[in-house]
Amino acid sequence: MSDGSDMTGPAVPRQRRATVPGLKQQTNGSKPNHSALKPAVKQKIDEIPKCEIRNEREVKDAGIIKHPKQAARRKQRTAKEEGTEDLSCHVLQESLLSSASGYSNYRGILNWCVVMLVLSNARLFLENIIKYGILVDPIQVVSLFLKDPYSWPSACLIIVSNVFILIALYTERRLSMGSIPESTGLVLNVFNLLAVLVFPSVTVLTVTSITPVGSVISLGIYTILFLKLYSYQDTNKMLREHRHAKAKKLTRSNSCPSVAQPNGSATHMNVSYPGNLTHRDMYYFIFAPTLCYQLNFPRSPRIRKRFLMRRLFEMVFLMQLLVGLIQQWMVPTIQNSMKPFQQMDFSRMVERLLKLAVPNHLIWLIFFYWFFHSTMNFIAELLQFGDREFYRDWWNSETVTYFWANWNIPVHKWCLRHFYKPMLKKGINKFWAQCAVFFLSAFFHEYLVSVPLRMFRLWAFMGMMLQVPLAWFVSRYLYGNYGNAVVWMSLIIGQPVAVLMYVHDYYVIHYGTATGHS
Repeated sequence: MSDGSDMTGPAVPRQRRATVPGLKQQTNGSKPNHSALKPAVKQKIDEIPKCEIRNEREVKDAGIIKHPKQAARRKQRTAKEEGTEDLSCHVLQESLLSSASGYSNYRGILNWCVVMLVLSNARLFLENIIKYGILVDPIQVVSLFLKDPYSWPSACLIIVSNVFILIALYTERRLSMGSIPESTGLVLNVFNLLAVLVFPSVTVLTVTSITPVGSVISLGIYTILFLKLYSYQDTNKMLREHRHAKAKKLTRSNSCPSVAQPNGSATHMNVSYPGNLTHRDMYYFIFAPTLCYQLNFPRSPRIRKRFLMRRLFEMVFLMQLLVGLIQQWMVPTIQNSMKPFQQMDFSRMVERLLKLAVPNHLIWLIFFYWFFHSTMNFIAELLQFGDREFYRDWWNSETVTYFWANWNIPVHKWCLRHFYKPMLKKGINKFWAQCAVFFLSAFFHEYLVSVPLRMFRLWAFMGMMLQVPLAWFVSRYLYGNYGNAVVWMSLIIGQPVAVLMYVHDYYVIHYGTATGHS
């Protein structure tokens, strides 16, 4: 038998590895000196005959130049070396507005849009001043909250909410100590939650001295309280299920106390169940800018006074701006829209709807910033509440569901944690679970509008439920910018339609006819 070399065929002479001058081989295992490689590689590339590189394809295949732009730059450098630079003024490149150019800095166009928006709205504002004069009246704002300066039904209604808070706290205390069975605690919590919704509604419908604006504020606070107390009892129930058998004695809560430090920061201690069932812990959760309860909230190290003062200034300024825009811009437009609705003049109705869409949408955007950014950040900073994600980039929404999941994060988290996921765990289909979430949202939208106005027309309820087929249509047939445009159109046009419907019906019920100014 021959040697192994005979088995593998004729021996091939081993090629000697080419070395680049200027690059020293490292014998100790260290990395080579790449700085010495660059001039050598450049020299090697320059030595390649130009006739061997026939076209751009071969250049890319050779691995020397990997992009057409590099080839263009190389040609430009070659022309410069040959002294023909003055005769060449063109290179291979795309137009800036082409997607292939990779250009993305459109800040100037955005500024142009802002300038055009300001100028167009300035014209409308000047036209409004010339036509109606100054309509802003601070005294009228006070009358929206109080009919009688000696009667404060909305404030009294808000103060009474402490009763339901204490009932929820003491019920959870009894359940933690085993004084009452779980079934009794469930009944007490259900009746307490129902009372949170029913009691203010009955009060608003029976007390004639309460104003619609005061009713909206009161019912809004009670709605938030309902969601908070539901999360409170549901979370404590889960904590009881995971609690150790020996942890039955109520301990002192360390959930919210803070120890002042020389640098102004604070140290917050964690707490375990049932040490959280205290007045301090309960009221911290009630005032915190969240709807979902947990044992230990993330806390910021200190209160930033400058940040707090900026948010306070924004709150005061934007509130004044909202009131002024509503009185000066929206109210006259709504009043002028009543007559076309009464006469069923379709063309005039569309014109009034589009005219109302601009101030309504502007006021909605200002309200969003005032509430979700300025107010909630102010409260969070004051309470050193660490989770400041109150909204996400809903303005980039390409689907309706993405908008509703990102424009109001506290409500989204509550629905996800206490409503949507429990239904999925019970085997309910994902689509029907989403429909149930929209149904719950539609109920509270109608609750916050119909009860204060003392009329039930279901416009808000139907508007929310129509989001379900709209969401299905957009997600199935529209993508990208088209979906985003539909979301914006639903916000700009949908809200004024609901506003006009309710105002028209309110005028008809309380004044007998829907008359408007000329």
